[in-house]
Amino acid sequence: METKSVVKISDVSKKFRGFELSVPKLEIPKGYATALVGENGAGKTTLLNLMAGIRLDYKGEIRYFDRESKLDETVQERLGYVGPGCYFLPHWTAKQVEELSGMLFDHFHRERFRELCEEMNIPTGLSKEVKNLSDGNKVKLMLAAVLARDTELLLMDEPASPLDPLMRDKLCELIRDYLEQGNGEKSVLFSTHNVADMENVTDYLLIMEHGEIVEQGFVEDLKEKYIMVKGESADAERAKDVLFSMSRSSFGFEGLCLAEHLDRLAGMDIALETPTLSQICVAVLKANTKLTFAK
Repeated sequence: METKSVVKISDVSKKFRGFELSVPKLEIPKGYATALVGENGAGKTTLLNLMAGIRLDYKGEIRYFDRESKLDETVQERLGYVGPGCYFLPHWTAKQVEELSGMLFDHFHRERFRELCEEMNIPTGLSKEVKNLSDGNKVKLMLAAVLARDTELLLMDEPASPLDPLMRDKLCELIRDYLEQGNGEKSVLFSTHNVADMENVTDYLLIMEHGEIVEQGFVEDLKEKYIMVKGESADAERAKDVLFSMSRSSFGFEGLCLAEHLDRLAGMDIALETPTLSQICVAVLKANTKLTFAK
């Protein structure tokens, strides 16, 4: 599938003590929702911070949009960011968030902000300060502020983590609406630990381990590349060297296999299924992790 890129990364690296982010080449597809998945400490937040301009102390090059722009004021106006914690001052109220957003951004729509606050059931009383909001409501307030702007790329770091299941579903709806309104011109990149909750809105997947992208692709392509295999206990030992990861029970085994390696399982009594996005992520992460699992 040929697509345009909303972000192009070339030879980007950032070193910390005991850790290095290293991304030789990465392109985020334009017009889609891209999920960034990885273990804690894999480098997801660092990568998003570099792309959002929160950190500028890195080597390499990051360019945005079709005209190969670097991060300047014009590009920043077209970017929206939602990150961990809360970037509003604790004593601000929703009304002050509205006022200051209108001052900071040229294309902030106050009426849209109020509609989103009501839509997401955010407490917006005149005296309700940000510090008195729950973590979930703080994220919802950040979402309302960023979605009330005219942007072309949303960068979101774990937006679903503090949200309840119902609001996670609402978040997926908001992302879909954002993309549909853009008619192929708007894009979203979000990191998540719970990809199962976000699977129905994920078009493209990035899997990160140890500061590197270890797998990527459109979801439909990855679900053809990998196959979920289930078989009898008697075949488990033969199958384990072919599968990415395997779980066993007294009833048999199951694990993920590259479709191109299925012929190596010939002669076994197996059943094949299309894997979920979560199953693909777990299997690829297990193949690259430093964690120890039972064999």
